[in-house]
Amino acid sequence: MKNNHLARLMVGAGMASLAVAGCSGNSSGPQLPPASFVSMQEGPGEEYVIGPLDELTIFVWRNPELGAKVQVRPDGRITTPLITDMPAVGKTPAMLAQDLTLQLSQYINEPLVSVIVNNFSGTFSQQIRVVGATEKPASIPYRANMTLLDAMIAVGGMSEFASGNRARLIRFDRGTGKQQEFALRIDDLMKKGETRANVMLRPGDVIIIPESMF
Repeated sequence: MKNNHLARLMVGAGMASLAVAGCSGNSSGPQLPPASFVSMQEGPGEEYVIGPLDELTIFVWRNPELGAKVQVRPDGRITTPLITDMPAVGKTPAMLAQDLTLQLSQYINEPLVSVIVNNFSGTFSQQIRVVGATEKPASIPYRANMTLLDAMIAVGGMSEFASGNRARLIRFDRGTGKQQEFALRIDDLMKKGETRANVMLRPGDVIIIPESMF
């Protein structure tokens, strides 16, 4: 009888935990499975993917006045002549060049754009980047089986005004060649100890933590 009662309590606690996990997050969008349920198999990365604070040189053939040397802002965007707030984080230089070409084609005929990364903190396959409302935004060397909690500990946690449940993870999918975005629940993980909010990271992931709007 005692064991049956204990089992019922454990089942009830588990269901309550799932209910909290389902309603406590403030961010929208797809969510990653908890770290304990993520497959450990992943392919190696080779092509560099642009990250926050990288320094880029942009060339526009026959239109040098439209080129620029820029630094990727902490919000993951860049500004160049004629183009403002172009997303750059999570893209390869070739992908960013294609996007810039598309935008510039509204102003000039058949633009030819190239992008070169001048300064970066490490290769795509070795870095996790945490930017935004943290105590010390940083690029962290990736290690096997690294989780969101590991990354947050490495950057000293969130700042006082961080909105952790509105954070998002940017990931480049090599299979599709597209950028993916996932919702994170860092408040639930760090302040409530919600283990289901802890997710497995992959090389090249970018974690962006916004500040609270009030």
